[in-house]
Amino acid sequence: MVAPPDNDVLWARGLQFRHADGSPGLSGVSLGVREGEILAVGGPRGSGKTTLLRCLAGLTPVHGGEVWFNSGPMHTLGPVARERLRRERFGWIDPEPVLVPELNAWENAALPLLLRGTDRRRAKTAALEWLERLDVGDKARKHPGELVHAERQRVCIARALVPAPTVLFADEPTAPLHRADRRHVLRTLTTAARSHGITVVLATADPDTAALADRTVSLLDGRRVRTVHLPPVAETAETEGRAACSLSA
Repeated sequence: MVAPPDNDVLWARGLQFRHADGSPGLSGVSLGVREGEILAVGGPRGSGKTTLLRCLAGLTPVHGGEVWFNSGPMHTLGPVARERLRRERFGWIDPEPVLVPELNAWENAALPLLLRGTDRRRAKTAALEWLERLDVGDKARKHPGELVHAERQRVCIARALVPAPTVLFADEPTAPLHRADRRHVLRTLTTAARSHGITVVLATADPDTAALADRTVSLLDGRRVRTVHLPPVAETAETEGRAACSLSA
């Protein structure tokens, strides 16, 4: 087992993963992510983007290969140690907003800090700052049921940024947003990451989103490829589902 380069906060070699039905999810994917880098993982639906992020974040144990974080092997950790690492060092944004319905917006955003034992006033101040940045500061006291879908997703993004994670994994984070709102939210996210030294691994099928990253790696059928050409993202999920991609060697 060879340790990764010192300047890579995340490093993976030969990742293998198969889904429950036996179909391949990842087939020998290797990559490194430098500290403070914003890396986009591109590719069409079903290419393995979410699976790769989940394996890098320790949410899904790999079936083969290695994953390292800050020069320490993650693939040898047990479930409890992986959970502690995720809670203390990683942030995660899903494509769909999932919030605690009994908590209001600022409490949901502050939840990672509150669970760590941070003083409630300090946690609230940090949460309100991020909600303001994401244009939902006026919704701070509203509960998830009182928010529209896009507002709930902004609260989820704030929740991921509040604890200033070492690495933020973002799986199509602006998927629920209207196209006009996506660029503003993504710029807020990327600017915040750069100013706070947060490493970001961003899964996206949208070329405009990938363009905001420092670098892009492309997947196709669970393998890393040189380039995947994607058409512009359509406004509806149905159209997106029909979009074709072509591989350039």
